[in-house]
Amino acid sequence: MRFSDARLEGFREQLLSQQRVTEQLMADLGSDIRLIVEARHDSNVDDEHDPEGATIAFERSQTDALLKQSTQRLGEISAALRRIDLGTFGTCVNCGQQIAVARLDARAYAATCIDCAR
Repeated sequence: MRFSDARLEGFREQLLSQQRVTEQLMADLGSDIRLIVEARHDSNVDDEHDPEGATIAFERSQTDALLKQSTQRLGEISAALRRIDLGTFGTCVNCGQQIAVARLDARAYAATCIDCAR
């Protein structure tokens, strides 16, 4: 095992914290999407011809993209927690080499070493 139990527990706590923050962000984004849809529903604007319509469409697109990124990050966090449980945390899932500690400190859910990430 590469990391002490205490160090692994530190990574687990970091991941769980990131998981909570991401889940809250997703809930907030879901609320934002509902508000955007309601605002669009209550108006009779035509996105193509109304200057505000393009803004509404852009906001919806941006919010959807953030929600997609957050969903992906949540999956990466869950996978990292599983790797801790399986004893493979810190090992690149592509090449099997160790992931640099600095990379894990910056992005605990990283599944690949920096070389494979490029």
